[in-house]
Amino acid sequence: MVESPISIEKLIDVLKYDAHNPLFFNTGLFLILFAGFILIYQLMRKFRTAKFLFVIAFSLYFYYKSSAEYCFILLGVCISDYLLGIALSHLKKNWKRRCIVLLNVTLNIGMLVYFKYFNLIYETFANIAGTSFDPFDIILPAGISFFTFRSISYIVDIYRREITACTDFLAYTFYLTFFPPLLAGPVVRAKDMLPQVAANPVATKAMVSEGLFLIMCGLVKKVVVADFISQNFVDRIFDNPSLYSGFEVMMGVYGFVIQLYCDFSGYSDMAIGIALLMGYQFFDNFRSPFKAQSPTEFWHRWHISLSTWLRDYVYIPLGGNRCGKVRHHANLMTTMIVGGLWHGASWMYVIWGTLQGVFLVGHKTLKSVTPKVKLENRNKWWRRTFNIFITFNLIAVSFVFFRARSLTTIKEMWAQITGNFHAEIAPQFLEGYLAITLVIIGAYLMHFAPERWTAKLKKTYNSIPLIIQAIVLVIIILIVIQTRQSEIQPFIYFQY
Repeated sequence: MVESPISIEKLIDVLKYDAHNPLFFNTGLFLILFAGFILIYQLMRKFRTAKFLFVIAFSLYFYYKSSAEYCFILLGVCISDYLLGIALSHLKKNWKRRCIVLLNVTLNIGMLVYFKYFNLIYETFANIAGTSFDPFDIILPAGISFFTFRSISYIVDIYRREITACTDFLAYTFYLTFFPPLLAGPVVRAKDMLPQVAANPVATKAMVSEGLFLIMCGLVKKVVVADFISQNFVDRIFDNPSLYSGFEVMMGVYGFVIQLYCDFSGYSDMAIGIALLMGYQFFDNFRSPFKAQSPTEFWHRWHISLSTWLRDYVYIPLGGNRCGKVRHHANLMTTMIVGGLWHGASWMYVIWGTLQGVFLVGHKTLKSVTPKVKLENRNKWWRRTFNIFITFNLIAVSFVFFRARSLTTIKEMWAQITGNFHAEIAPQFLEGYLAITLVIIGAYLMHFAPERWTAKLKKTYNSIPLIIQAIVLVIIILIVIQTRQSEIQPFIYFQY
């Protein structure tokens, strides 16, 4: 008797938690599960409670596939937020209201400190004391930084009376566990999504078309660009920079910058696109960040949901720019260091965040001491090009600290670029890494292309019949499958 290629045992193994095979948007398993999910979701759209329960169950399963039993922590945060929000809405005295906020912040930051930073703190004190460091075996729950930030903003917004507490536990759980932005953002705030949840929206044809377009863009960014140049070039450079010339190291840096952008913005595109298919709209998380003409503008374009969160819940409470110059600059530095530390338990992230603060303070200082440029001169092409070039390279240098494992790696890369550059090997590099070079150049050209081109392409896709849209989607998926590397690459921000 021939054994069936698909057995119940194999199916259960596939659906169970596997630390080496989490459920990503760019996996075949997710595409299959989501196809079934969206079909059932559409059938349930008129039955609000049943739809909520179904989406919550799928979201918790989605999280279980990446973090196993830690899905109960996520559920615990939902219960805690709901109860604290209700309590906060009934309290009148400010000191009691502040205690609720403090409790919420303590619980969320406490989780982050334990799961994300405990070993870093332990190692730092061990090094100071001169004792041996034996790290604790602490598994980091996926996306914990994202859902804790959403939790904090919900309670703080109630405290500020910008929103009212959600009295529907299912609605709040739906919001906090909603799977598209759960693991790597955007950082969707309650005041933006809870009204949509209450409205129980239905996706329009325009929303479905835009959602499919964004999913395709995200898949291409992630698989065709980010994964390809990462595995075949960038990782090799950063793993052993001393084996390569300075020219190759420099190309590796520029390669990583576009890899990081395509990886992260690719996830955001897919998350926003999937949400649109379900009838929910999120704000853009990226807006051509490398077109920025200053570090300040860069942070208005890069990871917008995080930068605005840091602005509203760290920078402004510290005093923002409503104080003296010294304190204003200190607030900027503190906010960016917090942003760097948010990314992970490594002093490299702290250095990266510090550099962002230095860039922002430097830009503010430069603006204050240089004469103002007239608007007509400000828009001259050569001035814009110069500003973009300087800003981009400052950001590229800072991202080396974001990617490198240690300061030793940074020193090796700097030594190769300054003392062993060898620009004459460019033709051999182009010949040996032709596909990599074309993908990197193509990705940058797409990024710097006028926004009206993307808008026109999206409009054209939205205007064609749905069956043609589906065919285009299938073709893109086939291209992605052919381009995909042997191993599924996790999203970079999955670890944050």
